[in-house]
Amino acid sequence: MTKTLRRIGVLFVAALTTLLLGAGLASSATAAPPSQQAVAVPITGTLDGAAQQVFNGTLNVQRFTTQNGELTAVGTLVGTLTDPVTGAQSPIDTAVSAPVAVAQSSCQILDLVLGPLDLDLLGLQVHLDTVHLNITAQSGPGNLLGNLLCAVTHLLDGPASLNAIVALLNRLLGILG
Repeated sequence: MTKTLRRIGVLFVAALTTLLLGAGLASSATAAPPSQQAVAVPITGTLDGAAQQVFNGTLNVQRFTTQNGELTAVGTLVGTLTDPVTGAQSPIDTAVSAPVAVAQSSCQILDLVLGPLDLDLLGLQVHLDTVHLNITAQSGPGNLLGNLLCAVTHLLDGPASLNAIVALLNRLLGILG
């Protein structure tokens, strides 16, 4: 059951990403009380394992909070796991609290445009047309340098308070609910 819940957790994070991207972000970060109604996100997927099981259900996100300094979504996961070989079904109805992460696949490191250069190096004439140097870091698992450079790039971004993000997400849930 623990493996099943872990795998459902992956579906949970994917559904949250879909929820947030579909809803769009509001421009105001004014705090609002948590929504009284859950926002339902349909989830379907295949769980790998000895026997691939198909999950079909709904993620009901009730609120966002912080736990141990991480953004966390709290809700319930309701659905059915079906074994495609035997047709056996297992109902799932469980409280879920999972960290939420928005993965950024790349970040801009440097975008440099140099105009044409004409050099005279002791009789050697060098002409260089416009040079456009664009360096983009790819972050993700196994991309150590890309992860490091993306982290360093965002060091000087404004101090985005995790509590402000939680308030914004709860406000979005209130609007969608």
